[in-house]
Amino acid sequence: MVQIVTNLLNNAAKYTPDGGLIQLTIDRLDGEVVLRVKDNGVGMEPELMARAFDLFQQGERTPARTEGGLGLGLALVRSLVEQHEGRVTVSSEGPGKGSELIVRLPLATGRPASEVSADAREAPPPSLAPRRHVLVVDDNVDVAASLCTVLEILGHDVVVVHEARSAIGRAKRETFDRCILDIGLPDMTGYELARELKNLPGTRDAVFVAHTGYGQKEDKRLSLEAGFAHHLVKPAAIPDLERVLADSRA
Repeated sequence: MVQIVTNLLNNAAKYTPDGGLIQLTIDRLDGEVVLRVKDNGVGMEPELMARAFDLFQQGERTPARTEGGLGLGLALVRSLVEQHEGRVTVSSEGPGKGSELIVRLPLATGRPASEVSADAREAPPPSLAPRRHVLVVDDNVDVAASLCTVLEILGHDVVVVHEARSAIGRAKRETFDRCILDIGLPDMTGYELARELKNLPGTRDAVFVAHTGYGQKEDKRLSLEAGFAHHLVKPAAIPDLERVLADSRA
């Protein structure tokens, strides 16, 4: 819940000018907890609302808030909400008219907190994947930065480079558990890079993940031939990223 509320408020603050209004309300309605974050900021076009929860989607930026992307925080919100069997929606009357994000979560039906042991209350939630050392290679700076942020929020150590040769240089100095590679790199293809990295001690035993806009059957076949264990089509969903990070092969 902390991550959900934090990301909703951060998103509202990013797209609301100084002196604007952000409202947070919580209600209990029809067996659900309803959390609303409403602002009077830049608002959204209908087309943007349809893609607001995509991982790499960005809204119009205000001059004072040039960092980050709309879809990054909201994609995390959606992933967390759905893990708790809830849903999240967004509405806006249009550009310049603010927006409202609504999270609906089912009320817990288990034992009251007073009946739960202290050990159970204090136990951290199980981690889907152990902490990984991840190499991200993508020549799109915005995509690479967004992916890096998501992976770090999920608890992993991340190194980002934008060229294949830089990736090879890092792999000669460090050991990585995961290599997430774009295919359309400027200096060599992701397929060629994967083959190069598989010959280096630092990445020989890594799990390779293609993260690319190429999603046809032939593209996936080429990825498999090059040694990729997974092929994710951009924009990858957070549960898919979690799945490849949890792969027990490394």
